[in-house]
Amino acid sequence: MTQDAPAPHIELYVRSMLPDGAHERQEAVLDRLDRLDREDEIEGFNVVVWGKQIAPESAAANTEEGKYILNRVAEFKQWALSNNVSLESFYQSGEVESEVTDEAYDAMVLPVMGLAEYRDGELSHVAPCTEGDVVHTIMDRLEAIEDGRESAVSRDAADVSIV
Repeated sequence: MTQDAPAPHIELYVRSMLPDGAHERQEAVLDRLDRLDREDEIEGFNVVVWGKQIAPESAAANTEEGKYILNRVAEFKQWALSNNVSLESFYQSGEVESEVTDEAYDAMVLPVMGLAEYRDGELSHVAPCTEGDVVHTIMDRLEAIEDGRESAVSRDAADVSIV
C-alpha cells in the first residue's frame, strides 16, 4: 500500500452450498487474500457465509444474520448508486415459489461470492460490479490491491455526475 492510503479490510461473502466449479474459485480467492494479508497489503479479512437467497419479508430476515445480510446488501447498493455502477446482475430479486406451501414470495438471490472492501471503516469497493459493459471481478480487485492501485470505479466516479 502507498504511505498515504490505508490498507483495506476485506469482507468476503461466500455461498454455503456451492454450484459446480465454484469451490475452486473460492479457494483461489481465499489463497490470494491469505497472501495479501501475509504481505500486509490488506489490514485483514473475514469470511461471511450466506445462503443462496433471502426473502426480506421472511422470519429468517428478522434474525441477526438476516438483518446483517440485508443491511450489507443495502450498503452495497447505495455504494453502487453513488459510484454509477450496477450490482443488479449479481444481486437479483424476483418471485420464488415455496416447495412446501406452493405460495410465491419475493426473494433476493445472493451471488456465489462477493467482496466488500473497507478503508478506514468506509465501504470503498464492491465486487463483482458492472460499469457499462465492463465487469469488475473479485480477482480484478485483488490484483489491483496487490499492485497498489485504487479502485478504478471510485476514481472514475468522481468525474461522473448523476442526473
